[in-house]
Amino acid sequence: MNLTEPRELAPLLEAFLLASGKPQSMERLFELFEEGERPEPAVFKKALTLLGKSCEGRAFELKEVASGYRLQIREKFAPWVGRLWEERPQRYSRAMLETMALIAYRQPITRGEIEDVRGVAVNSHIVKTLLEREWIRVVGYRDVPGKPAMFATTKAFLDHFNLKNLDDLPPLAELRELEPEPMLEFDDAPVPQGLQDLADASAEPEEPKEETSFHSLLLELDTMEEGLKTDFDDLLRDGPEPEGEAPDHAVEPAAEAEPEEDILGVAEAREKLLAAVAALEPHVPEPELSDEEAEARALAEAIENERRQFED
Repeated sequence: MNLTEPRELAPLLEAFLLASGKPQSMERLFELFEEGERPEPAVFKKALTLLGKSCEGRAFELKEVASGYRLQIREKFAPWVGRLWEERPQRYSRAMLETMALIAYRQPITRGEIEDVRGVAVNSHIVKTLLEREWIRVVGYRDVPGKPAMFATTKAFLDHFNLKNLDDLPPLAELRELEPEPMLEFDDAPVPQGLQDLADASAEPEEPKEETSFHSLLLELDTMEEGLKTDFDDLLRDGPEPEGEAPDHAVEPAAEAEPEEDILGVAEAREKLLAAVAALEPHVPEPELSDEEAEARALAEAIENERRQFED
């Protein structure tokens, strides 16, 4: 086998990669040859180019990732090839994906900085899982109180996501374009104009409602009081007189007339309405009066009380 010929070296490199089952760096491929038979680096690169072209139209491809070169099944066959394994592919939680994305795009980053961006505390299990899978590693400690650890991604992270380096990560602008538009709430959804016109036409017109104030209620109550009968003396005069008792007109009148009893509770209802009106009216604190003003007000109140007693 002429190892200096790229066409003969390409199948040998294919055998190496198929047997290893994991990415192999160029340095590792160099070590597989003895010093006397080792091809030149230019021959290696040309042989790898030929190997990549030979995979066109086949079920697998030559892919360069962070750790080196590997032969892998094409992505379009993954749904069927995955049936070879009984276990289901592991699903990642939203919290783990957000934490991993922040480390990938903002590395090196501390746990506290991740929590500031996400607005919630980072679960210790998430960081532990990423460290165990060797997707992240501690690259140093921030020079602030507490010396928090700074995290960054590893080659294993890039290999898992089929990336050669961090430059292969999609730009954040493209990720924002992939975000779905927020769905309209049911209450915010616009109503078709035809349906709105039909609803307006079928709706019954509302009758205007007359607003009733407390003052109008008081006036109406005063009108009701004018024709009310509260003594009922005529019922006793027109009715039959009980035997052995003197008629009402023969009874001597009492020295002082007793106040009429509020049988219908009209006065009590009026007082409650007045109290309700007073409670609704805003309370304005009265200004402080001088001695002369206080005496004048007291005199006016006394005169008003005498007038009311005279009218009664």
